[in-house]
Amino acid sequence: MNNDSSSRIASELREWVAKAAPGAQLPSTRALVADYQASPVTVQKALQVLTREGVIESRPGVGTFVRAIRTARPADYGWQTAALRSPQAPLRPASAAMRSAPNDVIAFHSGYPDRELLPERLVRAALTRAARGEAALSRPPAAGLPELQSWFAHELGGATPAGVTPPTPSDVVVLPGSQSGLSSIFRALIGYGQPLLVESPTYWGAILAAAQAGVRVIPVPSGTGGPDPEELARAFEESGARMFYAQPNYANPTGAQWDGKLAEQVLDVVRKYGAFLLEDDWAHDFGITTTAHPVAARDDSGHVVYLRSLTKSVSPAIRVAAVIARGPARERILADRAAESMYVSGLLQAAALDVVSQPAWQTHLRSLRHQLQSRRDLLLTSLLEHTPQAHMENVPKGGLNLWARLPDGTDVEQLARNCERAGVVIAAGTEWFPAEPAGPFIRLNYAGPNPAAFPEGARIIGRELGRAAG
Repeated sequence: MNNDSSSRIASELREWVAKAAPGAQLPSTRALVADYQASPVTVQKALQVLTREGVIESRPGVGTFVRAIRTARPADYGWQTAALRSPQAPLRPASAAMRSAPNDVIAFHSGYPDRELLPERLVRAALTRAARGEAALSRPPAAGLPELQSWFAHELGGATPAGVTPPTPSDVVVLPGSQSGLSSIFRALIGYGQPLLVESPTYWGAILAAAQAGVRVIPVPSGTGGPDPEELARAFEESGARMFYAQPNYANPTGAQWDGKLAEQVLDVVRKYGAFLLEDDWAHDFGITTTAHPVAARDDSGHVVYLRSLTKSVSPAIRVAAVIARGPARERILADRAAESMYVSGLLQAAALDVVSQPAWQTHLRSLRHQLQSRRDLLLTSLLEHTPQAHMENVPKGGLNLWARLPDGTDVEQLARNCERAGVVIAAGTEWFPAEPAGPFIRLNYAGPNPAAFPEGARIIGRELGRAAG
């Protein structure tokens, strides 16, 4: 009965409010109790309903009033247009590789390995120990924790052949992730408006960092074995560039790995033109049938600037990487990093060092090699069976991705949308090209979640491709 009474009172008060002026005061609760012959509790329930609806508002100690209708005024940010002017570089949308996807879809788009491929136990234990140590409360040196600098230098030094001087810890600058390192290197060693040679296709993040730094990107065609040294030399000659960005080991997106002969040829070209090779060794820990061999191990004259990341192999939450550079180049990079972020969290550095220093780290990497191989082969077999239209020129010997060419004329952006509606998220290959795409490609991550769904995902891609062709 009380509920019916409060609803009736609320309805009648709503009609009264509709006729009243904004800000008009309602009768007191005592008066409403008398008017409606209801209990105070019933009247209060009616008033609470109208308050939740935004019809009335209560002012403690004063009374209840008809709420004034406030028309939202559109925000005017026009002044920012004049203050900011035109952007120096075109603003690029976020990469498909960075998107989050619901758990109920088959996700081939991510640039990161699935959680079950990470050394979770090592990471949790390392973070706990780091939180209890000095790193949790102290400021680390700008170039990084000396112990972590030594680890990076020692790792690259272990691959250095006889006759080549290995790097020292003082050549190392620790970074908050390799993406941050790319931005610093482009700013510090190239500069606004200057040319940068890049493989094509190449890592979308490098293209983005170059654009934000105002660097002019010049593509150099790169195939399943890497770039053509003659094409590289011609690009240096014509552009006057002084840096070549490349991924010699398990390139993103193609999975290509340079052989020793090509590494020497590229180094010869770089030396001839007095230039730098920026080697992005992002997938160092993701070898499957081969091992990563850094080109930087062959150079001790400062031509190779070596970028090594731990983020993907240790944990996305531990964004720690390093750049190894010699001579004035290292000092310029360090100066840029100091201006950008001053230093990298000592807590994260200590945790990263703890993980990679444990004997179990090498055990994890051996297991990871087998897991990546089984996932890669499962996805490859599934595509061959269900998506014969997709052509994989290269079976990657490491890394996280398959790079598939689709039939000419395929609208890869539309295909990606169609697949997503069907429950499969893929990455269209267009964003990996610094200029016009060389053809219709898609990149598929075989390190993503739920490998048991790979055959179904491949079947859906094949079906959507067939519908598009039909």
